[in-house]
Amino acid sequence: MKTAIVTGAARGIGLATARLFAAEGWQVALVDRDSEELARVAPGIAQGFAVDCDISEPDQVEAMVAEVIARTGRIDALVNNAGIADFGPIEQTDFARWRAVMATNLDGTFLVSQVCIPALRKQGGAIVNIASISGLRGSTLRVAYGTSKAAVIQLTRQQAAELGEYGIRANCVAPGPVRTKLAMAVHSPEIIAAYHDAIPLNRYGSEEELAEAITFLASEKASYITGQVLAVDGGFESTGVGLPALRKTPA
Repeated sequence: MKTAIVTGAARGIGLATARLFAAEGWQVALVDRDSEELARVAPGIAQGFAVDCDISEPDQVEAMVAEVIARTGRIDALVNNAGIADFGPIEQTDFARWRAVMATNLDGTFLVSQVCIPALRKQGGAIVNIASISGLRGSTLRVAYGTSKAAVIQLTRQQAAELGEYGIRANCVAPGPVRTKLAMAVHSPEIIAAYHDAIPLNRYGSEEELAEAITFLASEKASYITGQVLAVDGGFESTGVGLPALRKTPA
């Protein structure tokens, strides 16, 4: 049975992805540093099991991957979804805040990928890194977050270029605004309306829609796709700097 590791799997996109992998018959290692929430959700996923891990800690990453291999004997897909968001003006982003974001979003993605390579090489496999639309276009208040996600996109390309000869594919999903519980809790009605105006599909995406894209890139259906960045964003990135008002043709 194929095995997937999904980091940041206690909630949101990671949890939706773990559920979809399981529904498609995969074993799934749900990895997160929120032990309490992980213990709550993992039992509800067939072929799913929890592994506590802070991916910014090399020793914990080594132990996590070893545990997955000991339990399943293989790794066929790695979804680097774990990440933290810290929004604020550049002047107020001190180095501690910058490093905290980079430690998980970039360093953690690098660490987990590197430790998984030997297992992925055995039968070929897929790495799917989760970036963000903020890694593709600049925006305010995201100096650390956006920069970390842009780096994840470049890391994906490096992985694709170097690991392809081993039969390992590496791709990146860049979510746009997604209707997660956290987003809905912090986005005001004004922000939601503005996003709807700016997104050609006029709505937020769902966690399940992101999971569909992620599991596709991890599957054999994407066997000749590597080094790509897929923006799952309702067309948000395609509009560039265009203002919603300018996209409306006068009658």
